[in-house]
Amino acid sequence: MPPAAPPSGSGKPGPPYGPPELSVPVATLVPVSENATTTAVSGDRIPPRRVFGLAVPALGVLAAEPLYVLVDTAVVGHLGALRLAGLALGGVVLSQISTQLTFLSYGTTSRTARLHGAGRRSDAVREGVQATWLGVLVGLVLLVAGQLLAEPIARALSGSDEIAAAAVSWLRIALFGAPLILVTMAGNGWMRGVQDATRPLRYVLAGNGISAILCPVLVYGAGLGLEGSAIANVVAQVVSASMFLAALVREKVPLRPDFPVMRAQLGLGRDLVLRSFAFQACFVSAAAVAARTSTEAVGAHQVVLQLWTFLSLVLDSVAIAAQSLVGAALGAGAARQARGVATQITGYGLVLGCFLGVLFAALWSVLPHAFTSDPGVLGEIPHAWWFFVALQPIAGVVFALDGVLLGAGDAAFLRTATLVSAGLGFLPLIWLSLALGWGLSGIWSGLSLFMVFRLAAVVARWRSGRWAVVGAVREA
Repeated sequence: MPPAAPPSGSGKPGPPYGPPELSVPVATLVPVSENATTTAVSGDRIPPRRVFGLAVPALGVLAAEPLYVLVDTAVVGHLGALRLAGLALGGVVLSQISTQLTFLSYGTTSRTARLHGAGRRSDAVREGVQATWLGVLVGLVLLVAGQLLAEPIARALSGSDEIAAAAVSWLRIALFGAPLILVTMAGNGWMRGVQDATRPLRYVLAGNGISAILCPVLVYGAGLGLEGSAIANVVAQVVSASMFLAALVREKVPLRPDFPVMRAQLGLGRDLVLRSFAFQACFVSAAAVAARTSTEAVGAHQVVLQLWTFLSLVLDSVAIAAQSLVGAALGAGAARQARGVATQITGYGLVLGCFLGVLFAALWSVLPHAFTSDPGVLGEIPHAWWFFVALQPIAGVVFALDGVLLGAGDAAFLRTATLVSAGLGFLPLIWLSLALGWGLSGIWSGLSLFMVFRLAAVVARWRSGRWAVVGAVREA
């Protein structure tokens, strides 16, 4: 199961179109070193092979977890509906760790990429060391809190004593992987920052691959049932996290904790966590409204939303490449190159989004049947499908520019833009659709308005060029 969307120096949450603030905590910018390097070979563009050399392995890392979850679900599914419901509920709770603490990967990439671009690889890796310490410390807190709160949370979410008991039995074991999940996220972050995209893919596939083989052995062969699934999950985290830790040791940098740097990383995390909460509020509200519309509507919403989530992973892989390349260019003092890379990758996002839109428009009468044979659900799917299709080009641009701005350390702007877009677009239309009986059309109109507002915000920020502040991060 899971382990799978930066404050200014003043600390004030600036308006979405306000003055530029370099959102790299403890953000003292220092002159670029004379031996600074950048990844471009000429002009303001990066060779496409270099971009996709980062994006494709990132997609593999993003897709590895959902694929493992499918294997886990298939194995546990044969134990009966109760065990499957327990796995689903426990997995939702555990997934909040990776969902809400993405700053350990995305924020670390931003800080590390600048230092790497400035020719300070050792300092860049030390950012990874501190992110790893932070992951261990936060993970241990979550482990203890999770053990204490697992039962009341499961009961509150399930409404069924039997499902809650099954979820708790799985969750209490799986929570031992929480610190390791965060170590893996930190490892992904610093390696992407130094533009090493291949090792994270190997490490994540190794852990999930071993666990996928071990899961049926423990569940059926050892007779451990649902608890066997949880143990296999922890094994996956142990394997992957151990490989990331070994990679840090091989770098031969100091491994002691540096609390000022960790505080800086937590400051960066504040904005990304708030942004994640905005996404969660929107999508939880959408699910709640769909559930109150009809059984068929919630089923149709789930089908289209899962496709949306999958395609988001595809588009997000381009954004991850943007983070690494833009951060490195700014760290090297090459603002013009960073702007050129931003334009280039935004173009890639638009083309990819258009391609996906055309592809899924052509599949509209075929693909839904792969997910359900229920006539009522199939009848509801078109009310969401065409919004989903039309949004792909917009999503391609938005996700690409999200990556550009995150790479520049401009997460404070992204936080504010996301909160404003959710508050003015998604949430009002979702709940209005419930009051007026608009059903899935209202829900997906809300998502569309949310994406249009985000598009306007990130395009305006991109065109302003105020995000392209050069320099390398120096710890306080």
